[in-house]
Amino acid sequence: MTKHAGTAVRLTDVARAAGTSTAVVSYVLNNGPRPVAAETRARVLAAAARLDYRPNRIARALRSRTTGVVGLILADAPNPYFGALARHIEHMLEKRDKLTLIGNAGYSSDRQKALVDRFLAAQVDGLVIVSADSGADVVAQAQQAGVPAVYVHNQPSDGQCPTVTADNESSVWQAVAHLRGHGHTRIAFLAGPHDTGPVGQRRAVWETALAGTDAPLLRSEYARSDTAALTRRLISDGTMPTALITATDEQAIGVLAGAQADGVSIPGQVAVISLDGTPDSAFTAPALTVTEQPLHAMAQRAVDLVLDGTSDQLPARASLVLRESCGCAEKLLSSDFCLGLPLT
Repeated sequence: MTKHAGTAVRLTDVARAAGTSTAVVSYVLNNGPRPVAAETRARVLAAAARLDYRPNRIARALRSRTTGVVGLILADAPNPYFGALARHIEHMLEKRDKLTLIGNAGYSSDRQKALVDRFLAAQVDGLVIVSADSGADVVAQAQQAGVPAVYVHNQPSDGQCPTVTADNESSVWQAVAHLRGHGHTRIAFLAGPHDTGPVGQRRAVWETALAGTDAPLLRSEYARSDTAALTRRLISDGTMPTALITATDEQAIGVLAGAQADGVSIPGQVAVISLDGTPDSAFTAPALTVTEQPLHAMAQRAVDLVLDGTSDQLPARASLVLRESCGCAEKLLSSDFCLGLPLT
């Protein structure tokens, strides 16, 4: 039997080709609710593949009162950190047979709220909100509509729903310990323009780790261009620190660009460690040493929470990935020193 051009293949077509009932075909394609013999299951799957059968999501939604769609709202889609996190979340949702509908808030709390409204109007089965904003709790809208939701990365101070955060504590301790191992005592921190959300948490940990030392606090926007301009001003003023932890990879890449433009060597004159660990960080010049956030584990936990209401996935720690920007030469990458230092 072959599919006729312009004619959608139906469940009955698959059943006829497999020599079984539509109920059995439904059990196979939906993984239940009743078991199907392995031989029959293989026959059904082969027939569905041969006929290029695609389940009708609209019909399924009408029957089950679910759409099979989960809304994913990103704080800023062009940002590599949020982009990498989105890829992990989308992959986890796909494994659960969910279609991902993605919206970009562009760091706007108003747009984030508008996207929640639109996704709820589209009757999504759940919402994953990757937020960098500490404004109003938009999840309250979802809760009123009976739609499960979870924040990732950050949540408002008065947020009431589950939240999956990055490792904002041990990542800083690891970076500080490693730079101290290189002999640095004056370790600066590059924060954002305001002390809100995860970056504010990272700054607070850095202050605790370096309490009583002369540790400069620097600030910039999260754009590479702003951080490059700041770096060039510090170099011109003669105040560029010799060791620097950046809150985000975007800032770190800006530091590398600014230093290169003014002929300052990294790591020769300035050692740099970043706290995100996005894929881009491996391809800078020099390659960035980072504390790589556990994005895969964060995505798994978020999807479990929004779809199941619970998760067995425990919060994971960031891992220190050693490259050139901290001062670890390639020949030293296998030494005991560069394998990491105890957190003190």
